Amino acid sequence: MTHPQRCALVTGSAGFIGYHLCAKLLEEGWKVVGLDGFTDYYDVSLKQRRHQMLSQNPAFHPVEGLLETDDLVMGLFELHKPDAVVHLAGQAGVRWSIENPRAYVDANLIGSFNVIEAARAHRPQHLLMASTSSVFGANTQMPYAETDKADTQMSFYAATKKANEAMAHSYAHLYDIPTTMFRFFTVYGPWGRPDMALFKFTKAILEGAPIDVYNHGNMMRDFTYVTDLVHGIRLLIDAVPERPADENDIPQGDSLSSVAPYRIVNIGNGTPVKLMDYIEAIEDALGMTAQKNMMDMQPGDVPGTWAEAELLRGLTGYAPSTDVRTGVKAFVDWYRDYYHA
Repeated sequence: MTHPQRCALVTGSAGFIGYHLCAKLLEEGWKVVGLDGFTDYYDVSLKQRRHQMLSQNPAFHPVEGLLETDDLVMGLFELHKPDAVVHLAGQAGVRWSIENPRAYVDANLIGSFNVIEAARAHRPQHLLMASTSSVFGANTQMPYAETDKADTQMSFYAATKKANEAMAHSYAHLYDIPTTMFRFFTVYGPWGRPDMALFKFTKAILEGAPIDVYNHGNMMRDFTYVTDLVHGIRLLIDAVPERPADENDIPQGDSLSSVAPYRIVNIGNGTPVKLMDYIEAIEDALGMTAQKNMMDMQPGDVPGTWAEAELLRGLTGYAPSTDVRTGVKAFVDWYRDYYHA
């Protein structure tokens, strides 16, 4: 007996994570509707190239448009009736949110509202939405667990993502929409974003330019390799949350809401890496030494992130495990090939 082809709507499909997720779903035989706004926050040609690669598969349906455009998202839900919706699109970046907060209101608040409103009208089996480890803000107790309070965001970017979590929870409760929010931890790998440290550092070192090392290198990040992250997302598509009968139904350590089919899941390696060790991995992969420009901490930034990754493992049997040396080398190989560097 043949099963009907499953359909996924992926927003941000020309983005770094969206591209990798779409590629994985297409490989598994899904129909994928990919929506992207192709904003110029970073090099648009990189986004176009990602969509070109995906478009080689006839099961990929690319759509260009902004989430905040009236009726665009609703129309896509109506036309394609997706089984799963993975909402990855949004305005990213802690530093840019200080300079241009309006972009975050449009993309992250209005855009995300349009997605959850469309999910209310055309009910997918599962709505999955991207959040960020930045919502933990000023929390100092690590590793960060999904059940920890997260009320002290330190950047407007993080504040919009926390708002998304709250908005999605209210819709899950009111309209019974099974919803999973992921909190990502410093994702890196091939086809990565030019505004991220790995890309900037690799480019600068190859050009003989100095790299800016914030907080004088006293930073730690839970670096998560992109294919590990995407594998986690794919498994979570099938881990559909159900509204519990009562609070006693919720297992210890599970972030399942007591009043909604709604859950928050960290996707991280669960092992923080010192920034200086990360830089060393880049230097080793390039066979070059970086000139380091030691700088103070940037506004809105945090000195460390570290995921408690047990919930993901409990729900899916999977935990990310790619070590940074392997992941950084894969990125550097891709970069050199793509830019002929």
